[in-house]
Amino acid sequence: MVTIETPRAPLAALLPDRSKGPLDSDEILSRFVGWVESTGLTLYPAQEEAILELLGGKHLFLKTPTGSGKSLVAMALHFKAMAEGKVSYYTCPIKALVNEKFFALCEAFGPENVGLLTGDAAINREAPILCCTAEILSNLALRDAMLRADYVVMDEFHYYADRERGIAWQIPLITLPKTTFLMMSATLGDTHLIEERLQEFSGREVASVRSAQRPVPLDFEYRETPLHETIQDLIRLGKAPIYLVNFSQRAAAEQAQNLMSVDFSAKEDKEAIRQALMEAPFDTPYGKDFQRFLRHGIGMHHAGLLPKYRLLVERLAQTGLLKVISGTDTLGVGVNIPIRTVLFTQLFKFNGDKLATLSVRDFQQIAGRAGRKGFDTQGSVVAQAPEHVIENVKIAQKEAKGGKRLPRKPPPQKGFVNYDKNTFERLQTGLPEPLESRFEVTHGFLLNLLQSEMVGGAEGYQRLVRLIFRSHGSEYIKRRNLKEAAACFRTLRNAGLVLVQKGEGGSGATVAVSPGLQRDFSLNQTLSLYLLDTLNKLDHEAETYALDVVTLVESICENPEVVLYAQLHELKGNKINELKAQGMEYDQRMEELEKLEWPKPNRDFIYTTFNAFAEKHPWVGAENIRPKSIVRDMYERYLSFHDYVREYGLQRSEGVLLRYLGDVYKALTQTVPERYRNQEVNEIIEWLRAMIRYVDQSLLEEWERMKNPGEVVVRRAEAPDRKPQDLTDDPRAFAAHVRNELHRLLRALAYRRYPDALALLRQEEGGDQWTATKLGEAMTPYFEEHKSVVLTPQARRPANTFLKETGPRQWEAQQRILDPEGHGEWMLDCVIDLTGRKVDDGPLLTLRRIGT
Repeated sequence: MVTIETPRAPLAALLPDRSKGPLDSDEILSRFVGWVESTGLTLYPAQEEAILELLGGKHLFLKTPTGSGKSLVAMALHFKAMAEGKVSYYTCPIKALVNEKFFALCEAFGPENVGLLTGDAAINREAPILCCTAEILSNLALRDAMLRADYVVMDEFHYYADRERGIAWQIPLITLPKTTFLMMSATLGDTHLIEERLQEFSGREVASVRSAQRPVPLDFEYRETPLHETIQDLIRLGKAPIYLVNFSQRAAAEQAQNLMSVDFSAKEDKEAIRQALMEAPFDTPYGKDFQRFLRHGIGMHHAGLLPKYRLLVERLAQTGLLKVISGTDTLGVGVNIPIRTVLFTQLFKFNGDKLATLSVRDFQQIAGRAGRKGFDTQGSVVAQAPEHVIENVKIAQKEAKGGKRLPRKPPPQKGFVNYDKNTFERLQTGLPEPLESRFEVTHGFLLNLLQSEMVGGAEGYQRLVRLIFRSHGSEYIKRRNLKEAAACFRTLRNAGLVLVQKGEGGSGATVAVSPGLQRDFSLNQTLSLYLLDTLNKLDHEAETYALDVVTLVESICENPEVVLYAQLHELKGNKINELKAQGMEYDQRMEELEKLEWPKPNRDFIYTTFNAFAEKHPWVGAENIRPKSIVRDMYERYLSFHDYVREYGLQRSEGVLLRYLGDVYKALTQTVPERYRNQEVNEIIEWLRAMIRYVDQSLLEEWERMKNPGEVVVRRAEAPDRKPQDLTDDPRAFAAHVRNELHRLLRALAYRRYPDALALLRQEEGGDQWTATKLGEAMTPYFEEHKSVVLTPQARRPANTFLKETGPRQWEAQQRILDPEGHGEWMLDCVIDLTGRKVDDGPLLTLRRIGT
């Protein structure tokens, strides 16, 4: 056995000199096991068996519990690839886990040997080890038939059965015949059909290693006590941190609020939390409430939170300072947070179709997060009985004391699925459901194949046919997919995205993707083709053209329902006040309210064009267009992200709004062809990009190119004082942000809301201080000459804003004020000084004067 001292990149130090050729399997095993022992670890039997199967050249399904060391088996496969001079990939469902594995592999193999792929962004993409999401690998495999991927680790492989994303886990298995696959999950279930198909396709044996042994054993308890009592008991018994599992964002927030009345954190812990939060940015409308929960020792974790807040919870949880984390089942996948107890508030959820008891896979995936090796010797899984059962237990206790029969509380009539202790026990011991194939043909799928650099045109379509026959569905589904493929091809051809040309002398046809599309063109949205078909029907000379483009893009994006219903709620509130003032009777008022809908600019145009499009394209099927106005509303009304959250009460759903803005941004940049983007459309794109980056830079990194690998590598926990990239580093984004701030100031002055305008200004040190009264006095001469300020899209054109750099982190910023006569003789004259501060450190603009 080889004994090794552990350097900074220990596995890289064990790699052979390239001039001496690759290592054989015995030497690879010897060196890797020696490294494992040098870290103080010992391989479990299942780990040993798995590594030996991989060294034998087999594909492998690794079915072992959470915390049982699957990552170490994956590390062995990456080491094998490096030792043989080959390329390996690590894939998983979520980018947060991709990043986590990226840093772990950098530490093991050295940053020069590890790359990260996020969309079209790339860090060290020629590295021998590449980390990416499953969708990235799927797209690479479709576009490059000769993709070099000698070994692929597919973590959380149970996503193969996910309705929306499962195809991304199947495509590599039917496109990469020379690749060796390691498929890992704690909840795989029966995989024999997938194994048979993979062996038939690759011609190599598929091994399966299963173990029920958990390094940290679990105990299970069914509780019939009120939730706050259950939590207090668990904390008293030393079973914190507790992950409180809810199945809606609203429930997670409400439970966190309810727990504020329970004091379960010691003064020392609260002081440690206060110190840890000293530099944390709570600069959004929900920040104050979120900080209050954290200081009490309560975390929250769900998709409605901004990414930066979720990351903060994860970091605090890793220190052990948070006693309870109230969240949704987002921790069922991925991020390594030391949770000692998983506490289910209920055992049913909405499964996409209806409310239903949790599947065995969902339950075991979430429960498996309890008890982590290196932190705990025992993990706990607790389920709360239904609330009416808990209430009836209390009633029975009162009966026992008083001797009088009391009425029992019935189960809820709505929003409830019955479960009991037997349900809980069945979920513990049941086998996860079989993985169901989710292969289907979409326009984006076909376009990826046709854009392939290695196989083009007609062969790209023939390749699709071959993939359909290789897919893991039934023969009936394959025949259906063939019909869908033909319909997709005709649609792409009719839309002008695919060109078909007959060869000379009647030889075979050639097929090519239209050369007029941008490099990163995609059809990610289901109705992207409707967008492309309809853009040409807009009046390109209209003053509202850019806003109409935004409206079309918004109409194909998924509805952020919490935002739309907030808009509708406000409309109904305003309408009911209006109808009451008119003296209308209650029943009539209710009828009028039923007619209201959230704002839908160009609704008739959109519905008419969509219906015509759907008649020509039967594949649209049950898909429907979704007109709405969120991005357009924000842009037209000069509203910032924070303004919008406050106006509609979206504090608990900031992450939903930000994710929607990101979807619109991606569709504007990747699906709207450049020929349809005039100066104002590009201005809106820059404004939206700047807003997203300003609110939470971590989300924009999902799509933008990171040019310096070193910049990313130093973002590990050992470099906590590294400052994030400043907005001023990107001149276009900074200019868009400045314009937005000037427009917000102009809007407040135009409506004579001088206190609001004052709140947007940074006062000049040592100079005269602006007040609301002084702002009103400065605008009086303008309003004596003109009745109003023009706030149309024309007023927002970049030509009306002037930004000039005057020194290091100093600028002059001026905004022309357009009057109703079409003149722009008046101007806001401002300066910006960011010396010693960041863009988001309070108001940006210092107003010097308002005048001609």
